[in-house]
Amino acid sequence: MDLDLKLLSKEINEMLWRNHKTLATAESCTAGRIASAITAVPGSSNYFKGGLICYADEVKTELLGVDAAVIAEKTPVCEEVVRQMVLGANKLLHTDYAVAISGFAGPGGPDGGRSGVIVGTIWIAVGNADSIVTTMIEEDNGRDKNLASATSAAMHLLRDYLKENSTEE
Repeated sequence: MDLDLKLLSKEINEMLWRNHKTLATAESCTAGRIASAITAVPGSSNYFKGGLICYADEVKTELLGVDAAVIAEKTPVCEEVVRQMVLGANKLLHTDYAVAISGFAGPGGPDGGRSGVIVGTIWIAVGNADSIVTTMIEEDNGRDKNLASATSAAMHLLRDYLKENSTEE
């Protein structure tokens, strides 16, 4: 793991631990990379409850409660799906916050590009029922770089979200 991710993880660790808040992940395209970055710092068991790798749409719908009609209409790579993944992960794992990610990392999407979603499109959401922030990445630098970039973007989004939404206790 690169130094930037370790530093981000340490910052996230300190904010969650200090504020007695908990975190979960719901990862599709990154398949656990965000959870791995979060748990790279000692003490993460104090706030990280777990993560769900939800590669298949059925996992998104059956375990996280993502609306299958939204996936059918807009594909699993859209803002609405990652928002619902955040809510589902918080509910499933009883956490204060969740990070969710879904995207087409490449080299081709599962539907051969028929959905119209461009390879390298990745949606990220962070939050809870009170507040969710999202961002989208649209750059194809090859699968490995796409996933590394998405993991880094998710960690930055989480850190920034916590800075704005955590209250000192």
